[in-house]
Amino acid sequence: MLATFAVGVRLGRHSVVDVAWGLAFAAVAVTTAAFATATGFGDPARNWLLCVLTAVWGLRLATHIGLRGRGKGEDPRYERFLADAPGDPNLYALRVVYLLQGALVLLVSLPIQVAAFTAGPLGWAAFLGASLWLVGMVFESVGDAQLARFKADPANRGKIMDRGLWAWTRHPNYFGDACVWWGLFLVAAGSWWVLLTLPAPLVMTYLLTRGSGQRLLDEHMSGRPGWAEYAARTSAFLPLPPKRPARGT
Repeated sequence: MLATFAVGVRLGRHSVVDVAWGLAFAAVAVTTAAFATATGFGDPARNWLLCVLTAVWGLRLATHIGLRGRGKGEDPRYERFLADAPGDPNLYALRVVYLLQGALVLLVSLPIQVAAFTAGPLGWAAFLGASLWLVGMVFESVGDAQLARFKADPANRGKIMDRGLWAWTRHPNYFGDACVWWGLFLVAAGSWWVLLTLPAPLVMTYLLTRGSGQRLLDEHMSGRPGWAEYAARTSAFLPLPPKRPARGT
């Protein structure tokens, strides 16, 4: 995160931290698996499965965000946030953005780290977790691709994306993220003491729903034409069939 901060200051764009978010998790997973292999800790199959699943998720997310922001200026969310920063905006960003995200990476990745010391073989929980991870990756990848195609069409400028997965949930990418991290938790849960890391997926789910994810994006979109109607018929997070308009409306 300190290296990313230096890049952000040089570019004048602190939104680069969003790219580092996925890369940081991938780095933790690779480092943990390598350490466990070198020391003989844990179950190799579990360690490397967690490593691959986490790295695939992190690299895909980082690539998507990087390509999405290529050639653009600072994210408006960061502009608004840092406009009221007390003192030096860069130092404020270092404290409340970069270092905070670094701490969150360590917290959310605890199941991966603790699993390195779990010797039990893969079981039904790991199978269920890998399946849930796959569901999450599909929602994230397909949702992001659908939104990118929608935005690329000039005819959709100013319109609300309400097609495909976005007709079933206002945030298929955030829902997918939650599935990924609950899936990784299940893969890691090879012994009872891994259950002590339960706060990790709970924190990630909170961030996606009430933290910097769903809540802030809904507030940002609330003033756009058609948003109120879209929000009224579309589930906020969990994928559900769209509500039918009330009769007479």
